[in-house]
Amino acid sequence: MSEVTIVELSPQPVLGIRKTGAYREIPVMLNRICEFAFSKNIQITGYPVFLWHETTVEEAQKAEVDENADIEVAFPISEFVENTGDEEIKVYELPGGKMAKVVHEGPYEESILTYEKLFFWITENGKRIAGPVREVYLNDPQEVKPEEILTEIYAPLE
Repeated sequence: MSEVTIVELSPQPVLGIRKTGAYREIPVMLNRICEFAFSKNIQITGYPVFLWHETTVEEAQKAEVDENADIEVAFPISEFVENTGDEEIKVYELPGGKMAKVVHEGPYEESILTYEKLFFWITENGKRIAGPVREVYLNDPQEVKPEEILTEIYAPLE
């Protein structure tokens, strides 16, 4: 687990899906975006992103059990596309701004300690979260060992 730092992210055009469901649907949703981008010759320019709309760990755990989590996933793309022709997949801009950033190394299921560290740092430094927390997946869990999975976690700050 890395130290928490403050970074500035630029706005980014993305190809994304947002729906209600269970977090286990994230890989399926990401695959759907990749297949769509390939079929439409849309260039993906970065790592997949998950936006966490629940505001507490407890809220997220309940949403997972109830299978009514607010799930948003996206891939950065090189430029805006006017109309995707798909009701589920949209092109939009992911906002930039000042973010608290920490890197989690290991299985996704064990990221709770990293989140606790991030939230503690935010509180201790008198900061407030100003939007959905983002996870950026830096490698593929099908290609690396679970302990080698790398996830950047960003919390937008006021």
